[in-house]
Amino acid sequence: MNRKEFLADCGAKGLAGVALSLFPWLESCTPKAQQEIKGEKARIGIIGTGSRGLFHIKNLLQMPEVEVVALCDDYRPHLEDAAQYFPKAKLYDDYHRLLEDSNVKGVIIATPLYLHGRMTIDALEAGKRVFCEKSMAFTLDEALEVYKCRERVGGVLLIGQQRLFDPKYVKAMQMIHEGKIGKVVGVRNYWYRNNDWRREVPSPELERRINWRLYSEYSRGLMTELACHQLQNGSWAMGMLPEKVMGSGSLIHWNKDGRDVYDTVCAIFTYPNGVNMTFESIISNKHFGMGEQILGSEGTIDLVTAMHYTDEPAPKGSGMHQLVEQIENGLMSNSVFAGTSWAAETRALAPGLPIMQNVKVVSGESSVGAEADGSKELIEAFAHAVITGKQPEKVLEESYYATQFALLADKAMKEGAILTLDEKYKIPYEPLK
Repeated sequence: MNRKEFLADCGAKGLAGVALSLFPWLESCTPKAQQEIKGEKARIGIIGTGSRGLFHIKNLLQMPEVEVVALCDDYRPHLEDAAQYFPKAKLYDDYHRLLEDSNVKGVIIATPLYLHGRMTIDALEAGKRVFCEKSMAFTLDEALEVYKCRERVGGVLLIGQQRLFDPKYVKAMQMIHEGKIGKVVGVRNYWYRNNDWRREVPSPELERRINWRLYSEYSRGLMTELACHQLQNGSWAMGMLPEKVMGSGSLIHWNKDGRDVYDTVCAIFTYPNGVNMTFESIISNKHFGMGEQILGSEGTIDLVTAMHYTDEPAPKGSGMHQLVEQIENGLMSNSVFAGTSWAAETRALAPGLPIMQNVKVVSGESSVGAEADGSKELIEAFAHAVITGKQPEKVLEESYYATQFALLADKAMKEGAILTLDEKYKIPYEPLK
């Protein structure tokens, strides 16, 4: 979608006044910002041309303000696949050489997790404007090192938390902060797949290189690959960071192929006000797909489907009329005749209302990404930042804490402990509300 459509979908025409003050990182989506870079080009190099790199490439091809001038991958088949889209781009098998290329102003890092921190620091220190895929780093210490590096050298750093740029999420969070579902009393997340996460390997020596997600020396598994998105949603909706986390992880289905990364996880994050956020993920059943629900005292918003449900639907006629209608339509399995009310039995059947139209539901089945999930808008924002040198407000801090708590949850699972984030890892934070 173009920027006009984006703003319309967000329900924030022009993103002026209150809306832009709530979501300042969306300033790059305004017509004014687009005019600011008219005729300019963001000269970008891509480090990592596997599945996620190709996903970004397909979005980049739709952006006239972007010129991809360099590609880098140490796995030749991936590099050759990407080169077909940009025949004029320089090709590298060593990312250090790409960073030495003066024609490259910004870099997109779409490599395995264990490389994120080191590559981001090297790119920032080389004077490049940087977009790195989530999660931000491989360890708690490394994430802090990345943040401090950007603080020291300045420049631009964006992380792949695309929900911050997804119109349905922006609109939903605006409604939540306006009190449309009352007080937030819970956050529920699940992400189910029936997918072994395994990629085809042309020869045995490439197993760990290609299937890095399966091994703890390269990956932190479901928490950093998936849950970092939900963690950022939780902080956004709650207007605060979690206080502690506990959880459990195990290998219960894909446990005979040599992997050591959990295929089943469940984590509970508790906020200072006592509200809990849950995250559950398995990769051996996909029936329910993905769900991200903000539970309020007066309603619920499903972020994935962009639906708003009220706990107290508007009455339709007298109580007896409602009861008769419900019984006739088979809506009640257990009718309470002697009680004071039957509201509790019917409340869950209240139909929801879409918060916007034409929402493409994310199933959660693909490890590559999904259409219309904010990824394109995020990369557009990065391109704008490459040209202008302006760091979008607040998004880096959100990404930092999403990474830290994803890593902390993984640690809690392995230690069987309830953990809090050590003070040394805390950075200045302003809630998104």
